[in-house]
Amino acid sequence: MNKKITIISASVRVGRKSHRVALYLKQQLEEHFSTSVEILDLMELQFPIFDERLKFQKEPIPSAVAFSNAIKKADGVVIVTPEYNSGYPAALKNVVDLLVDEWSRKPVAISTASGGAFGGSQVIMSLQFALWKIKAWTVPAMFPVPKVQEAFDENGVPADAEGTKKRSDAFIKELLWCIEAGQKMAD
Repeated sequence: MNKKITIISASVRVGRKSHRVALYLKQQLEEHFSTSVEILDLMELQFPIFDERLKFQKEPIPSAVAFSNAIKKADGVVIVTPEYNSGYPAALKNVVDLLVDEWSRKPVAISTASGGAFGGSQVIMSLQFALWKIKAWTVPAMFPVPKVQEAFDENGVPADAEGTKKRSDAFIKELLWCIEAGQKMAD
């Protein structure tokens, strides 16, 4: 059965580079893993700062409801986030905290990116901890991208196609395994 994957592209900065990784992963998932992929681009969505979780809002904005529905319907989620001062963007924290039930037992894979040599590795623990607290199932495999500005062009084409595919395949296979395992447990 065709899996539905939602990718959250978390950067809202002008000139962002991490979105390149989201484009690459979308292409890989669709072409090599027969999945249906939707990118939820936080830059395009331009959400306000939410003052309450979606389920408690009296008149939620339609784009927030659509975001919630996309997460609910997804078999798994990939979060592509840059590292901002050893943390993740406020825009990402805003949407993680917006939802509650939608995250419960949802397989979530994390890809980090930075302009430096560590590939956003410092952001992983803080994001993973926030996701654990809301009962998301974080996938053990990670996809860090150091020197993202050199690793991918603006269309998501990798400089090292073979090496990047090898790493991304392992990341994607782990996400798909977690989705299958979760579905078997639910049956």
